[in-house]
Amino acid sequence: MVHIRFEGRSWDVNANQLNMPTGCNDAQVKEHVARFLDVTVNRLGDYVVDRRPNGTIVLRPEAVYG
Repeated sequence: MVHIRFEGRSWDVNANQLNMPTGCNDAQVKEHVARFLDVTVNRLGDYVVDRRPNGTIVLRPEAVYG
């Protein structure tokens, strides 16, 4: 499962729907998600790929504190 947070919206998408093979690095995850969102991968440049212990991948904006 891939959880995507982009511009205030959220999607839960099966990795198969993204044609994303197992073992993708962060750049590859962003490429597959960019295709799904129909945006350039540059729009995801500041986004973080967070890999959860349960196997879910979360793509989210970088959190800024303070």
